Amino acid sequence: MTLVQFRNEPFTDFTQEDNRQAMLQSLERVGQQLGRTYPLVINGERITTEKLGTSINPGNVDQVIGLMSQADEALAEQAIASADAAFKTWAYVSPDTRAGYLFKAAAVMRRRKFDYCAWLVYEVGKNWAEADADVAEAIDFLEFYGREMLRLSGPQPLTPLPGEDNRLTYIPLGVGVVIPPWNFPLAIMAGMTCAALVAGNTVVLKPASASPVIAAKFVELMEEVGLPAGVINFIPGSGSEIGDYIVDHPRTRFVSFTGSRDVGLRINERIAKTQPGQIWMKRFIAEMGGKDGIVVDKSANLEEAAAAIVQSAFGFQGQKCSAGSRAIIHQDVYDDVLELIIAKTKLLQVGAADKNAAIGPVIDTNAYGKIREYIEIGKSEGRLVAGGDIAEGNGYFIQPTVFADVSPTARIMLEEIFGPVLAVCKADSFEHALDIFNNTEYGLTGAVFSHDREHLENARQRMHCGNLYFNRKCTGALVGVHPFGGFNMSGTDSKAGGRDYLLLFTQAKLVSEKW
Repeated sequence: MTLVQFRNEPFTDFTQEDNRQAMLQSLERVGQQLGRTYPLVINGERITTEKLGTSINPGNVDQVIGLMSQADEALAEQAIASADAAFKTWAYVSPDTRAGYLFKAAAVMRRRKFDYCAWLVYEVGKNWAEADADVAEAIDFLEFYGREMLRLSGPQPLTPLPGEDNRLTYIPLGVGVVIPPWNFPLAIMAGMTCAALVAGNTVVLKPASASPVIAAKFVELMEEVGLPAGVINFIPGSGSEIGDYIVDHPRTRFVSFTGSRDVGLRINERIAKTQPGQIWMKRFIAEMGGKDGIVVDKSANLEEAAAAIVQSAFGFQGQKCSAGSRAIIHQDVYDDVLELIIAKTKLLQVGAADKNAAIGPVIDTNAYGKIREYIEIGKSEGRLVAGGDIAEGNGYFIQPTVFADVSPTARIMLEEIFGPVLAVCKADSFEHALDIFNNTEYGLTGAVFSHDREHLENARQRMHCGNLYFNRKCTGALVGVHPFGGFNMSGTDSKAGGRDYLLLFTQAKLVSEKW
């Protein structure tokens, strides 16, 4: 198989009229498909259940995106059995054939990019640029992981020994449970799923309850490109009903999870217990969120720093594990940067995602309530300088909110809010700023704005996070460019989109033949 070198999918420029019109047409086309009922898919069979979940538009709560069949324990057992049976053949399909399915899916997704964007706009409230970035990342994962499997399937370097033929190969693990998040419901879901299957594993995919329709569309795509039945088994359902069951199952070989700290810790604890009939130690691949910060040194370009802080804090309403929810600013430039942050935040318009507002809705009523509670906490922990209230609209709209003069030990400086709330803190020195940055249980992303080379090199060593950026925002990791994953309670440092990632879904086998 001859392939061009991997290149990231370009982002769409919606200021070009042809792109804007294409997006409007896709919103109209997808809008006519809303409200349909979607089945489970187990071994290629579509199964509709009496119990249905409802996916709604968080920016228009009266609009139903789709009704989703819900699996129970019996159907979950059927899905695992199907994946287990399919593994017996899929594991021996050649790596280039497995990779070919990903390349075909990427080509189809690229042709339908605006339609996938429209589904993201409706189902999770992403504006056009955020939706486009999500789809582009999904395409990147498909292209990158396909190429990575081809690389890993080639000859691996070993020390030669005369008289022996030694070969190291990477073989699949088995049945994997994939539990993706709702905030990147196409990119992360597709990346987790396809990394597992291109490595030769079979998958039981339990989509996020808030975003199951886009996952169903992806499963349809993989069927369309000819992926054999049973390789992906699609079982939406409540975590309380089937989550523990599929995690605990003795035929589950690994769990790939992206989501909250608490759920991740629960899964980690459960897979550590060996079930009757289980013959392996289960592997856990986890990304669990963050409390990310941007440090601004007194030598920084203040305009650029403030713009990056606002972009990092409020992109997709702050609903990114990489979101920069803390700004830690040197006291000599604190007032100037804060003034810029306030001015830029107040320019952001809140509104419907299909109308391409800068700030759309948060995902659901639970998030809406939690974020509002944290805003009330923030009012007692800092000085409210922007936002601080709900916004108009028939959905879960919250104003982008900024609190100044926040203590390093305040709750809004330490706890993940996952919403459009920024805490701004003053540092006495650059060293003090680094100490404040490291003072959380997380370690996912961070950024430093400085023109002092000594300070940057100090930060390179001391800032404890998996993805650290200098003089740019702390969101927007690109596949292949910025392998993504963090430390401590941010997960297992899985480095999605990097050259180490597929190794997490494989095991190394050495075969030695004496001549």
